[in-house]
Amino acid sequence: MSQKQRIFFWSITAALGGFLFGFDTAVISGVEQSLQSLWGLNVWEHGLTVSIALVGTVLGSMLGGIPTQRFGRKKTLLGIAILYLLASVGTALAPNWTIFLIFRFLGGLGVGASSVAAPMYITEISPAKSRGRLVALFQFNVVLGILIAYLSNYLLGDMGSEPWRWMLGVQAFPSLIFLIAVLNIPESPRWLLLVQGRVAEARDVLYMIDPATAEETLQALQQHADQPQNARLFTAKYRTPITLAVLFAVFNQVSGINAIIYYAPRIFEMTGLGKSSALLSSAGIGLVNLIFTLISLNLIDRYGRRTLMKIGSVGLIITLGLVARAFYTQDFGMTVPLLLFVYIAFFGFSQGAVIWVFISEIFPNEVRASGQALGSFTHWLMAAIITFTFPYLAEQIGGGTTFLFFAFMMVLQLVFVLRLMPETKGTSLEQIERTVFAH
Repeated sequence: MSQKQRIFFWSITAALGGFLFGFDTAVISGVEQSLQSLWGLNVWEHGLTVSIALVGTVLGSMLGGIPTQRFGRKKTLLGIAILYLLASVGTALAPNWTIFLIFRFLGGLGVGASSVAAPMYITEISPAKSRGRLVALFQFNVVLGILIAYLSNYLLGDMGSEPWRWMLGVQAFPSLIFLIAVLNIPESPRWLLLVQGRVAEARDVLYMIDPATAEETLQALQQHADQPQNARLFTAKYRTPITLAVLFAVFNQVSGINAIIYYAPRIFEMTGLGKSSALLSSAGIGLVNLIFTLISLNLIDRYGRRTLMKIGSVGLIITLGLVARAFYTQDFGMTVPLLLFVYIAFFGFSQGAVIWVFISEIFPNEVRASGQALGSFTHWLMAAIITFTFPYLAEQIGGGTTFLFFAFMMVLQLVFVLRLMPETKGTSLEQIERTVFAH
């Protein structure tokens, strides 16, 4: 296996956590009505059934940095694979609602923790010149997982007397592949050296990554070896990367992305399309997202993170502004669905692909685990807030004002990109640290 193939295998293995993240998040859409009728759930119980995984995700992202730092990136990924496997088998075989909730919550923990551990692992084993593309594989796999979940639900819809069990249980197969693959990847050299002091093992992995830069990277890491590796994140010293990560994660969600993905049919109905909204389903939006995430993945290391974000921000401002205008004027036609597809394209091209890359790069080695957890937690907390409040806001203040708010937030994001966001392409993690602190 060549050097490039080896690193790609390690990266795609960690990115499988993203695939299962996407699959686990989306698969509930195909079974929630069956579960409601099966167990006679009231409105509150039904809401809890759908959202319990999101509760686990917020908690998993908040706590995911702890095992990642204490036990290592590899062992944490192994634990996440076990959580996914347990969740898929447990929910599929659940004899009652309570057992179902417990295993669904465990799956959510896996999703949250994987959004911390997987991008961090890929960041730490990637050569600087291809790091953006390799970390963006995580987001690509998230979007792919969502699409495959929709397709899987469709194909298994008539399987047996209780098809919902098959829909949930099929996730055991990619979970098992993930589990086996993780056993065959090395530990992060930065964790080996800085947390464990295992210099020889770290050197071996660095030589497998890139023999030409191994010694230089080792020396740069050893300069940090005397710093405490369980440093407190919330100190004035780390104010700049904290600010960058939190703002980036907040902007990711106040773009309205989750509101649009989760409530696409509702939005289309608000425009008066009625049943024809079925043609513009989440699967169609997911396909556009997948295509433009793939395009971004191939451009992120060539043109940089800031360039993609500048283009994406302008596109999001225009499309959201035009959607708001359509709601204010009640002039819909096919305009709004088309604009939302263009919106998804700009999002996948910019924020969708860049978020996990950027947040995993900007924190110094000694606080990367807790920094990644902070960025991921902020992302998921905002996702929960936007998802839960969108129907209420759309009803109370109207679609026009809601989408105008999202557009205004994207104007602020553009200002953030132009004034605060440093470029990190093609630069070693240790050099990025110096750039960020000087920014």
